[in-house]
Amino acid sequence: MGGMAAPQVAPVETPDTDDVPAADRQWVTIVWDDPVNLMTYVTWVFQKLFGYSRERAEQLMLDVHHKGRAVVSTGARERMEHDASQLHAYGLWATVDRS
Repeated sequence: MGGMAAPQVAPVETPDTDDVPAADRQWVTIVWDDPVNLMTYVTWVFQKLFGYSRERAEQLMLDVHHKGRAVVSTGARERMEHDASQLHAYGLWATVDRS
C-alpha cells in the first residue's frame, strides 16, 4: 500500500507546478516618469529594447510623461526582471510588479 501512496501524491503536485508558470506570466515592467531623461530619448529606448514602432513608443512615452508611468512589457517574472535591468542600464526608472 505504500507504493500506492506515491502515485496519489504525484498527480496532486503536478497541477501545482503547472500553475506556477501561469502565475509567472502575470508580471509587468513599469517605467516611471523622471525629471532627467528627454522624451525623445525615452521613445528611442522603447524602440531599441522592445522593437516598438515609433508611434507605439511615443504613446508609451507620453503615458510615462502625463500619467507618471507606463507598462512597457508583460510576461514571466524572470523576463520582466531582465527588461527592467536593461531599462536601468539606459538610465530609466523601471520596476517589476504583478499585473
